[in-house]
Amino acid sequence: MDALTLLHERNSMGKLMAPAPSTEQMEAIYQAALRAPDHAELTPWRFIEFTGGGLERLGELFAEAERNKSPAGDEAAQAAASKKPLRAPMVIAVIARVTPDHPKVPRVEQVVSAGCAAHAMLYAAQVQGLGGMWRTGGYAFDPIVHAGLGMDEQDELVGFLYLGTPGGRLKPLPNRNSADFVERWQ
Repeated sequence: MDALTLLHERNSMGKLMAPAPSTEQMEAIYQAALRAPDHAELTPWRFIEFTGGGLERLGELFAEAERNKSPAGDEAAQAAASKKPLRAPMVIAVIARVTPDHPKVPRVEQVVSAGCAAHAMLYAAQVQGLGGMWRTGGYAFDPIVHAGLGMDEQDELVGFLYLGTPGGRLKPLPNRNSADFVERWQ
C-alpha cells in the first residue's frame, strides 16, 4: 500500500480479535511513533502496553474509577468497566509526558506531539494488516486511572489504542470535500 492510499483510507476497526500484534509488528509501530514531530527533542511520549493479565489489571483500574464515582456502587457499571479492555488483545495507553513551563515548547505542542505519535501508531498498524481503534472516554481523564498508570500531575493521557487482528467489516468512510475545511488567504 502506498503512503497516500494509507493516508486516504485509514479506518478504525471496532471489532478486534487475537492474535495481538507480534513483537516485530510492535517494534515497527513504536518506531513510527518515535518519528512524531518533537520540537526541542523533548520526546514527550510514554506508552504502556497491556496484553493478557495486563488487560485484566487495566479493567480493574477502570472498575476502581467507577467505584470512586459512585461509592454506593453500581455493580453493573463496574463489571462493564472491567471488561472494556478485553475488546482487543492489546491496548496501549499513550501518555504525553509534559515538561511544564518549557521556554520554547508550550504544553499544547507537547500533547499534540503525543497525539501525532498515537496517530502514527494507527497507520503503522493498518499498513501491517492489523486493526486499531483510538478510544478516550472518561477513563482517559480519570485521576484514579492516572494514578494507577503512574502518571505525573502534568502528564496527559492522550488515549487508549486498541490493537489486534481485524474481526469485522470496516465502517464506510464519509466523503468529505476539502473545500469545506480549507480557507485560503492569497
